[in-house]
Amino acid sequence: MRILAISGSLRAASANTALLQAAAALAPAGVRIESYDGVGALPHFNPDMDVDPALPEVARWREALRSADAVLLSSPEYVHGVPGSLKNALDWIVSSGEFAGKPLAMINTSRSSFATPQLREILTTMEARSVPEASITLHLWSNRVSASEIAANAEAATALRAAVAALVASVRDAAREEKS
Repeated sequence: MRILAISGSLRAASANTALLQAAAALAPAGVRIESYDGVGALPHFNPDMDVDPALPEVARWREALRSADAVLLSSPEYVHGVPGSLKNALDWIVSSGEFAGKPLAMINTSRSSFATPQLREILTTMEARSVPEASITLHLWSNRVSASEIAANAEAATALRAAVAALVASVRDAAREEKS
């Protein structure tokens, strides 16, 4: 199973990115959590540029989403809102529909109390299939924390493992329903 991890932060030392990296390190056997690193490379969204064939960066973004079984998203909050780069990335897939029906979990830090509901609303509008049991808020002890520090913390590791397990179960349940 392939889960696409998307960080809403472009910072090299982002706690949100570290959360996703820790989740990848703690993923069960048979589950690959792969980071998408192209959010900052996408051009500013302009409907006039949303053409077929898509721009190379946009095509890469859409294919990464299309080929994933599920999405794991973690985002900071800037001025009580969704970071512009993440919103821009989401705008590029509104018309192409890669989030439609895609299982989604949001894992955020306690410092993201306004952006998380905004993201939930945006992604619901895009018809993502939110998995509430897999969407958690982790109260990190610092905003300068590494993935290995998060994975080594028993409480954080337990929460991340449970979130990933719930996301995986949701994907498997949906596949079983589809077959029947």
